[in-house]
Amino acid sequence: MVLGNSILIPVIPAMQAALHLSPASSGLVITAFSVPAGLLIPFAGFLADRWGRKAVMVPGLIVFSAGGLIAVAAALVLKDRAFGLLMAGRVVQGLGAAGTANIAMALAGDLFTGKARGQAMGVLEASNGLGKVTSPILGAALGLLAWYAPFVFFTVLAVPVALAVGFLTRDVRPSARASVKEYLGRLLEVSKRKGLALGAAFLAGMSALFLLFGTLFYLSEVLERDFHIEGVLKGLVLAVPVLASSVMAYLSGAYLQGRCDRRYLVSGGLGLIAVSLVGAAFLRHPFLLFGAVLLVGVGTGTALATLNVLVTSAVPRTERGMVTSEYGAVRFFGVAVGPPVFGLLMGRGPTATFLVAALVAAVAAVAALAFIDERRLMGTAGGTGSAGRA
Repeated sequence: MVLGNSILIPVIPAMQAALHLSPASSGLVITAFSVPAGLLIPFAGFLADRWGRKAVMVPGLIVFSAGGLIAVAAALVLKDRAFGLLMAGRVVQGLGAAGTANIAMALAGDLFTGKARGQAMGVLEASNGLGKVTSPILGAALGLLAWYAPFVFFTVLAVPVALAVGFLTRDVRPSARASVKEYLGRLLEVSKRKGLALGAAFLAGMSALFLLFGTLFYLSEVLERDFHIEGVLKGLVLAVPVLASSVMAYLSGAYLQGRCDRRYLVSGGLGLIAVSLVGAAFLRHPFLLFGAVLLVGVGTGTALATLNVLVTSAVPRTERGMVTSEYGAVRFFGVAVGPPVFGLLMGRGPTATFLVAALVAAVAAVAALAFIDERRLMGTAGGTGSAGRA
């Protein structure tokens, strides 16, 4: 899912030249993937709760591969007239991607409990970050072959992954499917009992990714405008904060969770982001600015891996797919709006940009500290069955 957009960014200029596109038109390559994926994610969660995780993930991966195949065919057959069919392929890819990462989180929540669940969520978040780290470098390398080479990569990669999920992964299928009315009633009950805590968790996850990708966008502009660092080298520099996020996600899942109340990890991670952004508001030396963005990555990884455990543990298996998908959708939204919002704020100068961003982090940190009650969120109170430990 991460590679679905990020790997294409380095080849967009070559795509513009090959297909005679304007920058606005080439940007639709990202939009055509993101919008269908974001809209379909909750529906994929509903299907996963009804039919099982693998029943959504495997077809989703095959559809993802088919979308890549459509794009490759468009490039090879239609050449400079490929844009329309290419967009159709991207829409198909987005529809398939909706059934991947978020359902994987629900499946991990099904298969693991206790400390093992924290470790599994840390690994998932780290792999998410690893995709963000490698995609600019991989995209630039594939772009040396052809602008459409990343689509070939999608098409080929998704098939063995689908086979591995289908044959090597254990699924926990629902023993009986409730009626849609009963299913929605249980979701409403979860919302009544845990809605405030889940809302704070959703806000925290969205804010962390909004701020990480917003600051990366800011750093990208500074690197190119002030230091003329471009291409693969710029990708390597931008990869470091994301790598820091991945490492902290793994460490949080493997070592930190279980040793303290998880809300302190979430609030602490967001607090670190807030402090780093306040520092960035007044720092002008490039190395100090980079250090602040690096700390934003550390805080993001700490918060996200912990949030993954809290969200997957908040509901029983029968509704977990929907809730993790909703969580994934708001995270997806945070990633999408971070760069354009920071782009608007940059017109007011770096001090205003980072102080506003720090305020967002601080509000999310306070909300997490005030409303995320780990025992209530992961407990079994009420009538919806075993929530967190099952």
